[in-house]
Amino acid sequence: MKGNDEIFSKVLRAGRRTYFFDVRSTRAGDYYLTITESKKFTNEDGSFHYKKHKIYLYKEDFDGFSEILNEMTSYILNEKGEEVISERHQSDYVKEEEKEPVFETKSAKAFTDVSFDDI
Repeated sequence: MKGNDEIFSKVLRAGRRTYFFDVRSTRAGDYYLTITESKKFTNEDGSFHYKKHKIYLYKEDFDGFSEILNEMTSYILNEKGEEVISERHQSDYVKEEEKEPVFETKSAKAFTDVSFDDI
């Protein structure tokens, strides 16, 4: 047991993010789940800091939470597949709004090749 109320833990490392899943105990002795996202940021001087976000999930919410989480993850995978599409994961990725417009070019001869017979 790591702490007074920490019962069971798992860690998922995902690049700059780390997810902590912790089963904890209430004062009454019941269990609940905390999910913590910890993201590493590097300062200009080379030092780093972490930003953390935490969700507390209680037993009475497990079914609804699981149902919606499964629905949302299925929707994303069905719509976009499992391939990761992002700047971070693809070195040649360019956002749609950052792409340069493609213009059709014509040779100088085609531009100046004018016939005045129809005038």
